[in-house]
Amino acid sequence: MVKVSKELLDMLNQAIARELQVAIQYMWQHVQWKGVKGFSVKDELKKIAITEMKHAEAIAERLVYLGGIPTTKPDPIFVGNTLKEMLEQDKKDEENAIILYKKIIEKARNENDETTRKLFESILADEEEHHDTFTSLLEEI
Repeated sequence: MVKVSKELLDMLNQAIARELQVAIQYMWQHVQWKGVKGFSVKDELKKIAITEMKHAEAIAERLVYLGGIPTTKPDPIFVGNTLKEMLEQDKKDEENAIILYKKIIEKARNENDETTRKLFESILADEEEHHDTFTSLLEEI
């Protein structure tokens, strides 16, 4: 088993809290959409929410393997009231994830934890795609 720092374990828990937050946030946005603009977005939000939940699960499994205990508390959830407000928040949340996950990748690399590094490189690619989706959707509003 790889021995990693408490700092890296804490970072994985930050990632789990973030993934839980956006999984709930995007799913609730999905179910609350109304109107023509919402119709075009809601299925994409549902798909992204499910991907985020899978990320939370994968990170939690890795954390447990490394000897940590996964958090059950999501970061603060912001559903929003308008389509624009929701998408702006979602874009910001993805930007924050990208920053955090790059730090985790670097930390894992420095601690010779190749599995965590590879896991987060894969998740980072998804988060960049989500960021691109929200950025594109905002251009249409």
